[in-house]
Amino acid sequence: MNISIRKIVPISEANQNFSKVCRLAEKEGELYIFKNNKPKYKLVDLEQDTTIEMTVDEKIDFVAARILKKYRKAFEELAK
Repeated sequence: MNISIRKIVPISEANQNFSKVCRLAEKEGELYIFKNNKPKYKLVDLEQDTTIEMTVDEKIDFVAARILKKYRKAFEELAK
């Protein structure tokens, strides 16, 4: 397994700065969290990962949530 150094985070950093690690996973698409100098966990940005299998209903919910997040202000204006 070849892992880019940019995608490696020690577990101590993931524990202390999870928000930062999530932003990095969003930027890189995936991260590997190392424990005792070995890859232990994989953090994946689900919006970028196409290997996750979802049911049709799950896909609809996922896309709907993305649309609502992106256009929240417009929906709030329309709701007035």
